[in-house]
Amino acid sequence: MNVLALNCGSSSVKFRFLAVEPGTPAAAAPALAGGTIERLGPRARLRFERGGRTEESDDPIADHAGAVGRVLAWLAEGSAPVEAVGHRVVHGGARFTAATPIDDAVLEAVEDLEPLAPLHNRPSLAGIRAARAALKPAVPMVAVFDTAFHARMPERAAHYAIPWALARRHGIRRFGFHGISYAWATARAAALLGRAADDLRLVVLHLGHGASAAAVRDGVSVDTSMGLTPLEGLVMGTRSGDIDPALIGFLVRAEGAGVAEVEAWLNERSGLVGLAGGSSDVRDLLDRERDDTRARLALEVFCHRARKYLGAYLAVLEGADAVVFTGGIGEHQPELRHRIAGGFAWCGLSLDPDRNLAARGRDGLISADNSSIRALVVTADEERVIAHETAACLARAGTTGSRS
Repeated sequence: MNVLALNCGSSSVKFRFLAVEPGTPAAAAPALAGGTIERLGPRARLRFERGGRTEESDDPIADHAGAVGRVLAWLAEGSAPVEAVGHRVVHGGARFTAATPIDDAVLEAVEDLEPLAPLHNRPSLAGIRAARAALKPAVPMVAVFDTAFHARMPERAAHYAIPWALARRHGIRRFGFHGISYAWATARAAALLGRAADDLRLVVLHLGHGASAAAVRDGVSVDTSMGLTPLEGLVMGTRSGDIDPALIGFLVRAEGAGVAEVEAWLNERSGLVGLAGGSSDVRDLLDRERDDTRARLALEVFCHRARKYLGAYLAVLEGADAVVFTGGIGEHQPELRHRIAGGFAWCGLSLDPDRNLAARGRDGLISADNSSIRALVVTADEERVIAHETAACLARAGTTGSRS
Protein backbone atom coordinates (compact mmCIF):
# COMPACT_ATOMS: atom_id res chain seq x y z
CA MET A 1 0.00 0.00 0.00
CA ASN A 2 1.35 3.41 -1.01
CA VAL A 3 0.81 5.57 2.07
CA LEU A 4 1.28 9.33 2.29
CA ALA A 5 2.21 10.39 5.84
CA LEU A 6 1.38 14.03 6.55
CA ASN A 7 2.78 15.84 9.58
CA CYS A 8 1.36 19.36 9.84
CA GLY A 9 3.16 21.64 12.29
CA SER A 10 2.34 25.17 13.35
CA SER A 11 3.96 26.72 10.24
CA SER A 12 5.15 23.73 8.23
CA VAL A 13 4.16 20.49 6.55
CA LYS A 14 6.44 17.44 6.48
CA PHE A 15 5.54 14.43 4.38
CA ARG A 16 6.81 11.00 3.41
CA PHE A 17 5.39 8.70 0.73
CA LEU A 18 6.14 5.06 1.48
CA ALA A 19 5.30 1.63 0.10
CA VAL A 20 4.11 -0.16 3.23
CA GLU A 21 3.41 -3.87 3.64
CA PRO A 22 1.15 -4.49 6.69
CA GLY A 23 2.83 -6.81 9.18
CA THR A 24 6.37 -5.76 8.30
CA PRO A 25 8.53 -3.46 10.48
CA ALA A 26 8.15 0.27 9.97
CA ALA A 27 11.84 0.55 9.08
CA ALA A 28 11.41 -1.82 6.12
CA ALA A 29 9.08 0.34 4.01
CA PRO A 30 10.77 1.80 0.89
CA ALA A 31 10.48 5.58 0.62
CA LEU A 32 9.01 6.70 -2.70
CA ALA A 33 9.21 10.44 -2.03
CA GLY A 34 9.25 12.99 0.75
CA GLY A 35 9.86 16.58 1.67
CA THR A 36 8.99 19.66 3.68
CA ILE A 37 7.26 22.98 3.25
CA GLU A 38 8.45 25.42 5.90
CA ARG A 39 7.67 29.02 6.87
CA LEU A 40 4.19 29.09 5.36
CA GLY A 41 3.47 32.55 3.98
CA PRO A 42 4.73 34.81 1.18
CA ARG A 43 8.06 32.97 0.86
CA ALA A 44 7.47 29.40 1.93
CA ARG A 45 10.50 27.14 1.60
CA LEU A 46 9.88 23.92 -0.36
CA ARG A 47 12.15 20.90 -0.49
CA PHE A 48 10.83 17.81 -2.32
CA GLU A 49 12.77 14.60 -2.97
CA ARG A 50 11.95 11.75 -5.34
CA GLY A 51 14.04 9.18 -7.19
CA GLY A 52 17.31 10.59 -5.92
CA ARG A 53 16.46 14.10 -7.14
CA THR A 54 15.85 17.10 -4.91
CA GLU A 55 13.75 20.12 -5.87
CA GLU A 56 13.98 23.34 -3.85
CA SER A 57 12.12 26.60 -4.25
CA ASP A 58 10.65 29.60 -2.43
CA ASP A 59 6.97 30.08 -3.27
CA PRO A 60 3.97 31.82 -1.73
CA ILE A 61 1.89 29.23 0.14
CA ALA A 62 -0.52 30.89 2.51
CA ASP A 63 -1.65 28.07 4.76
CA HIS A 64 -1.74 24.34 5.48
CA ALA A 65 -4.51 23.70 2.97
CA GLY A 66 -2.38 25.25 0.24
CA ALA A 67 0.67 23.28 1.34
CA VAL A 68 -1.17 19.95 1.31
CA GLY A 69 -2.61 20.78 -2.10
CA ARG A 70 0.89 21.52 -3.39
CA VAL A 71 2.21 18.21 -2.03
CA LEU A 72 -0.62 16.21 -3.60
CA ALA A 73 -0.22 17.94 -6.97
CA TRP A 74 3.51 17.20 -6.95
CA LEU A 75 2.96 13.54 -6.02
CA ALA A 76 0.41 13.19 -8.81
CA GLU A 77 3.22 13.87 -11.29
CA GLY A 78 4.85 10.59 -10.24
CA SER A 79 3.97 7.06 -11.27
CA ALA A 80 2.77 5.72 -7.91
CA PRO A 81 -0.81 6.56 -6.82
CA VAL A 82 -1.63 7.65 -3.27
CA GLU A 83 -3.65 4.74 -1.85
CA ALA A 84 -4.01 5.97 1.74
CA VAL A 85 -3.13 9.00 3.85
CA GLY A 86 -2.03 9.02 7.49
CA HIS A 87 -2.27 12.26 9.46
CA ARG A 88 -0.40 13.09 12.65
CA VAL A 89 -2.84 14.43 15.24
CA VAL A 90 -1.27 15.65 18.47
CA HIS A 91 -4.14 15.34 20.97
CA GLY A 92 -6.48 12.35 20.95
CA GLY A 93 -7.79 12.77 24.48
CA ALA A 94 -9.22 9.75 26.27
CA ARG A 95 -11.24 8.61 23.25
CA PHE A 96 -8.49 7.88 20.75
CA THR A 97 -5.92 5.42 22.08
CA ALA A 98 -4.92 3.92 18.72
CA ALA A 99 -4.76 4.91 15.07
CA THR A 100 -8.31 5.50 13.83
CA PRO A 101 -9.93 5.71 10.36
CA ILE A 102 -11.11 9.26 9.73
CA ASP A 103 -14.80 9.99 9.17
CA ASP A 104 -16.91 13.04 9.93
CA ALA A 105 -17.47 11.97 13.54
CA VAL A 106 -13.72 11.54 14.16
CA LEU A 107 -13.03 14.91 12.58
CA GLU A 108 -15.59 16.55 14.87
CA ALA A 109 -14.11 14.85 17.95
CA VAL A 110 -10.59 16.02 17.06
CA GLU A 111 -11.93 19.53 16.62
CA ASP A 112 -13.49 19.34 20.10
CA LEU A 113 -10.01 18.62 21.51
CA GLU A 114 -8.50 21.71 19.89
CA PRO A 115 -8.56 23.84 23.09
CA LEU A 116 -6.14 21.35 24.72
CA ALA A 117 -3.60 21.66 21.89
CA PRO A 118 -4.42 24.83 19.92
CA LEU A 119 -0.96 25.12 18.38
CA HIS A 120 -1.15 21.55 17.10
CA ASN A 121 -4.61 20.13 16.41
CA ARG A 122 -5.64 23.11 14.28
CA PRO A 123 -2.94 22.53 11.62
CA SER A 124 -3.74 18.79 11.59
CA LEU A 125 -7.42 19.52 11.00
CA ALA A 126 -6.55 21.88 8.14
CA GLY A 127 -4.38 19.18 6.56
CA ILE A 128 -7.06 16.52 6.92
CA ARG A 129 -9.75 18.70 5.37
CA ALA A 130 -7.51 19.69 2.46
CA ALA A 131 -6.54 16.07 1.74
CA ARG A 132 -10.15 14.87 1.94
CA ALA A 133 -11.30 17.60 -0.42
CA ALA A 134 -8.58 16.79 -2.95
CA LEU A 135 -8.63 12.99 -2.84
CA LYS A 136 -12.33 12.31 -2.19
CA PRO A 137 -13.66 9.22 -0.30
CA ALA A 138 -11.89 6.74 -2.58
CA VAL A 139 -8.64 7.28 -0.64
CA PRO A 140 -8.99 6.21 3.02
CA MET A 141 -7.41 8.32 5.71
CA VAL A 142 -6.25 7.54 9.25
CA ALA A 143 -5.51 9.73 12.25
CA VAL A 144 -2.39 8.69 14.17
CA PHE A 145 -2.33 10.25 17.63
CA ASP A 146 0.69 11.49 19.57
CA THR A 147 -1.12 10.71 22.82
CA ALA A 148 -1.79 7.04 21.97
CA PHE A 149 1.69 5.82 22.99
CA HIS A 150 1.00 6.96 26.55
CA ALA A 151 -2.51 5.47 26.79
CA ARG A 152 -1.31 2.61 29.04
CA MET A 153 0.54 4.91 31.43
CA PRO A 154 -0.18 3.74 35.01
CA GLU A 155 -2.78 5.64 36.99
CA ARG A 156 -0.22 6.88 39.51
CA ALA A 157 1.53 8.78 36.70
CA ALA A 158 -1.61 9.84 34.84
CA HIS A 159 -3.52 11.60 37.64
CA TYR A 160 -3.18 15.12 38.98
CA ALA A 161 -3.81 15.54 42.71
CA ILE A 162 -6.87 17.74 42.20
CA PRO A 163 -10.44 17.20 43.45
CA TRP A 164 -11.67 13.86 42.12
CA ALA A 165 -15.06 15.17 41.04
CA LEU A 166 -13.50 17.97 38.99
CA ALA A 167 -11.13 15.60 37.23
CA ARG A 168 -13.97 13.18 36.40
CA ARG A 169 -16.35 15.91 35.27
CA HIS A 170 -13.90 17.47 32.81
CA GLY A 171 -11.78 14.45 31.83
CA ILE A 172 -8.66 15.97 33.33
CA ARG A 173 -5.60 13.73 33.37
CA ARG A 174 -2.07 13.60 32.03
CA PHE A 175 -2.07 12.41 28.42
CA GLY A 176 1.53 12.92 27.27
CA PHE A 177 2.67 13.78 23.75
CA HIS A 178 5.45 13.11 21.21
CA GLY A 179 4.22 9.51 21.29
CA ILE A 180 4.86 8.87 17.59
CA SER A 181 8.49 9.92 18.11
CA TYR A 182 8.75 7.74 21.21
CA ALA A 183 7.40 4.72 19.33
CA TRP A 184 10.13 5.11 16.70
CA ALA A 185 12.87 5.82 19.25
CA THR A 186 11.90 2.74 21.25
CA ALA A 187 11.93 0.47 18.19
CA ARG A 188 15.22 1.86 16.88
CA ALA A 189 16.91 1.69 20.29
CA ALA A 190 15.91 -1.97 20.54
CA ALA A 191 17.36 -2.64 17.09
CA LEU A 192 20.60 -0.80 17.87
CA LEU A 193 20.99 -2.69 21.14
CA GLY A 194 20.09 -6.04 19.57
CA ARG A 195 17.31 -6.63 22.08
CA ALA A 196 13.54 -6.81 22.10
CA ALA A 197 11.69 -3.60 22.94
CA ASP A 198 9.59 -5.48 25.50
CA ASP A 199 12.77 -6.32 27.43
CA LEU A 200 14.16 -2.79 27.83
CA ARG A 201 14.02 0.12 30.26
CA LEU A 202 14.60 3.37 28.40
CA VAL A 203 14.68 7.05 29.28
CA VAL A 204 13.95 8.88 26.04
CA LEU A 205 14.57 12.62 25.67
CA HIS A 206 12.80 14.18 22.69
CA LEU A 207 14.54 17.54 22.45
CA GLY A 208 13.52 20.07 19.83
CA HIS A 209 11.43 23.22 19.58
CA GLY A 210 8.97 21.12 21.52
CA ALA A 211 10.68 18.99 24.17
CA SER A 212 9.65 16.19 26.48
CA ALA A 213 10.95 13.12 28.30
CA ALA A 214 9.49 9.65 28.76
CA ALA A 215 10.21 6.62 30.90
CA VAL A 216 9.57 3.49 28.83
CA ARG A 217 9.48 0.01 30.34
CA ASP A 218 8.96 -3.07 28.14
CA GLY A 219 7.80 -0.89 25.26
CA VAL A 220 5.17 0.92 27.36
CA SER A 221 5.24 4.52 28.57
CA VAL A 222 5.16 4.53 32.38
CA ASP A 223 5.66 8.30 32.80
CA THR A 224 6.19 11.34 30.63
CA SER A 225 6.84 15.03 31.20
CA MET A 226 3.96 16.55 29.20
CA GLY A 227 0.49 16.36 30.74
CA LEU A 228 -3.06 17.51 29.95
CA THR A 229 -1.55 19.76 27.27
CA PRO A 230 1.88 19.99 25.61
CA LEU A 231 2.83 22.88 27.94
CA GLU A 232 3.94 20.84 30.98
CA GLY A 233 7.46 19.53 31.54
CA LEU A 234 10.73 20.52 29.92
CA VAL A 235 11.72 24.02 28.81
CA MET A 236 10.95 24.40 25.09
CA GLY A 237 11.50 26.88 22.30
CA THR A 238 8.59 29.15 23.24
CA ARG A 239 6.83 27.11 25.98
CA SER A 240 7.62 27.47 29.65
CA GLY A 241 7.33 23.86 30.73
CA ASP A 242 6.77 23.34 34.47
CA ILE A 243 5.68 26.38 36.45
CA ASP A 244 4.00 27.02 39.78
CA PRO A 245 0.26 26.85 38.89
CA ALA A 246 -0.33 29.96 41.02
CA LEU A 247 1.74 31.96 38.52
CA ILE A 248 -1.22 32.22 36.14
CA GLY A 249 -3.48 33.81 38.73
CA PHE A 250 -0.66 36.06 39.91
CA LEU A 251 -0.06 37.39 36.38
CA VAL A 252 -3.79 37.84 35.76
CA ARG A 253 -3.96 40.11 38.79
CA ALA A 254 -0.58 41.81 38.43
CA GLU A 255 -0.85 42.53 34.70
CA GLY A 256 -4.61 42.98 34.43
CA ALA A 257 -4.59 40.31 31.73
CA GLY A 258 -7.09 37.59 30.92
CA VAL A 259 -6.38 33.91 31.51
CA ALA A 260 -6.24 33.25 27.76
CA GLU A 261 -3.64 35.99 27.33
CA VAL A 262 -1.43 34.56 30.09
CA GLU A 263 -1.75 31.08 28.59
CA ALA A 264 -0.62 32.55 25.26
CA TRP A 265 2.41 34.07 26.98
CA LEU A 266 3.34 30.68 28.43
CA ASN A 267 2.90 28.91 25.08
CA GLU A 268 4.29 31.47 22.65
CA ARG A 269 6.57 33.91 24.52
CA SER A 270 8.27 31.79 27.16
CA GLY A 271 10.85 28.99 27.15
CA LEU A 272 14.15 29.72 25.46
CA VAL A 273 12.86 32.78 23.61
CA GLY A 274 11.42 34.22 26.82
CA LEU A 275 14.63 33.75 28.77
CA ALA A 276 17.12 34.72 26.05
CA GLY A 277 15.18 37.09 23.85
CA GLY A 278 15.59 37.22 20.11
CA SER A 279 15.82 33.59 19.03
CA SER A 280 14.76 30.21 20.40
CA ASP A 281 17.22 28.36 18.12
CA VAL A 282 19.83 26.69 20.31
CA ARG A 283 22.44 27.14 17.59
CA ASP A 284 22.05 30.89 17.94
CA LEU A 285 22.10 30.66 21.72
CA LEU A 286 25.30 28.59 21.71
CA ASP A 287 26.92 31.24 19.51
CA ARG A 288 25.76 34.01 21.86
CA GLU A 289 26.30 32.47 25.28
CA ARG A 290 29.92 33.54 25.81
CA ASP A 291 29.02 37.23 25.67
CA ASP A 292 25.30 37.13 26.43
CA THR A 293 24.25 36.26 29.98
CA ARG A 294 20.62 35.76 29.02
CA ALA A 295 21.49 33.28 26.27
CA ARG A 296 23.75 31.43 28.71
CA LEU A 297 21.02 31.34 31.35
CA ALA A 298 18.47 30.05 28.84
CA LEU A 299 20.69 27.11 27.94
CA GLU A 300 21.47 26.43 31.59
CA VAL A 301 17.78 26.34 32.51
CA PHE A 302 17.01 24.13 29.49
CA CYS A 303 19.71 21.60 30.38
CA HIS A 304 19.02 21.71 34.13
CA ARG A 305 15.35 20.85 33.58
CA ALA A 306 16.28 17.98 31.23
CA ARG A 307 18.87 16.65 33.73
CA LYS A 308 16.24 16.74 36.46
CA TYR A 309 13.80 14.66 34.42
CA LEU A 310 16.56 12.26 33.38
CA GLY A 311 17.43 11.61 37.01
CA ALA A 312 13.76 11.32 37.99
CA TYR A 313 13.02 8.77 35.30
CA LEU A 314 16.07 6.71 36.16
CA ALA A 315 14.47 6.50 39.62
CA VAL A 316 11.01 5.70 38.24
CA LEU A 317 12.46 2.83 36.18
CA GLU A 318 14.80 1.72 39.01
CA GLY A 319 17.69 1.99 36.58
CA ALA A 320 17.74 1.84 32.80
CA ASP A 321 19.29 -0.09 29.95
CA ALA A 322 19.71 3.03 27.85
CA VAL A 323 19.15 6.77 27.59
CA VAL A 324 18.00 7.84 24.12
CA PHE A 325 18.35 11.31 22.60
CA THR A 326 16.08 12.21 19.68
CA GLY A 327 14.50 15.31 18.11
CA GLY A 328 16.33 18.13 16.34
CA ILE A 329 18.38 19.21 19.38
CA GLY A 330 18.86 15.69 20.68
CA GLU A 331 20.18 14.51 17.32
CA HIS A 332 22.41 17.44 16.39
CA GLN A 333 23.79 19.07 19.56
CA PRO A 334 26.51 16.99 21.25
CA GLU A 335 27.41 19.88 23.57
CA LEU A 336 23.89 19.95 25.03
CA ARG A 337 23.79 16.15 25.29
CA HIS A 338 26.98 16.41 27.35
CA ARG A 339 25.53 19.12 29.59
CA ILE A 340 22.41 17.04 30.19
CA ALA A 341 23.85 13.54 30.61
CA GLY A 342 27.36 14.29 31.84
CA GLY A 343 28.06 13.68 35.50
CA PHE A 344 25.87 10.57 35.78
CA ALA A 345 28.77 8.13 36.22
CA TRP A 346 27.57 7.58 39.80
CA CYS A 347 24.62 5.60 38.42
CA GLY A 348 26.47 3.88 35.58
CA LEU A 349 25.93 6.35 32.72
CA SER A 350 29.04 7.77 31.04
CA LEU A 351 29.29 9.42 27.64
CA ASP A 352 32.23 8.85 25.32
CA PRO A 353 33.37 12.34 24.21
CA ASP A 354 34.49 11.26 20.73
CA ARG A 355 31.40 9.18 20.01
CA ASN A 356 29.15 11.96 21.28
CA LEU A 357 30.88 14.55 19.09
CA ALA A 358 30.67 12.30 16.02
CA ALA A 359 26.95 11.54 16.37
CA ARG A 360 25.38 14.48 14.58
CA GLY A 361 22.13 13.70 12.81
CA ARG A 362 22.69 9.96 12.68
CA ASP A 363 21.85 6.94 14.81
CA GLY A 364 24.61 5.69 17.03
CA LEU A 365 26.02 4.73 20.40
CA ILE A 366 27.51 7.66 22.36
CA SER A 367 28.22 6.01 25.71
CA ALA A 368 31.63 4.84 26.91
CA ASP A 369 32.57 1.16 26.80
CA ASN A 370 32.47 0.95 30.60
CA SER A 371 29.01 2.55 30.84
CA SER A 372 26.49 0.07 32.25
CA ILE A 373 23.69 2.33 30.96
CA ARG A 374 24.01 2.83 27.23
CA ALA A 375 23.42 6.22 25.61
CA LEU A 376 22.11 6.43 22.06
CA VAL A 377 21.19 8.97 19.44
CA VAL A 378 18.17 8.07 17.32
CA THR A 379 17.12 10.26 14.40
CA ALA A 380 13.38 10.93 14.59
CA ASP A 381 11.20 9.47 11.84
CA GLU A 382 7.61 10.17 12.80
CA GLU A 383 6.37 9.95 9.21
CA ARG A 384 7.53 6.34 8.92
CA VAL A 385 5.56 5.42 12.05
CA ILE A 386 2.51 7.30 10.75
CA ALA A 387 2.61 5.36 7.48
CA HIS A 388 3.10 2.04 9.25
CA GLU A 389 0.25 2.68 11.70
CA THR A 390 -2.01 3.81 8.84
CA ALA A 391 -1.49 0.61 6.86
CA ALA A 392 -1.97 -1.54 9.96
CA CYS A 393 -5.16 0.31 10.92
CA LEU A 394 -6.66 -0.07 7.45
CA ALA A 395 -5.70 -3.76 7.35
CA ARG A 396 -7.57 -4.30 10.63
CA ALA A 397 -10.55 -2.43 9.23
CA GLY A 398 -10.47 -4.44 6.01
CA THR A 399 -9.81 -1.37 3.86
CA THR A 400 -7.29 -1.71 1.05
CA GLY A 401 -7.31 1.84 -0.28
CA SER A 402 -7.72 3.24 -3.75
CA ARG A 403 -5.76 1.82 -6.69
CA SER A 404 -7.27 4.06 -9.35
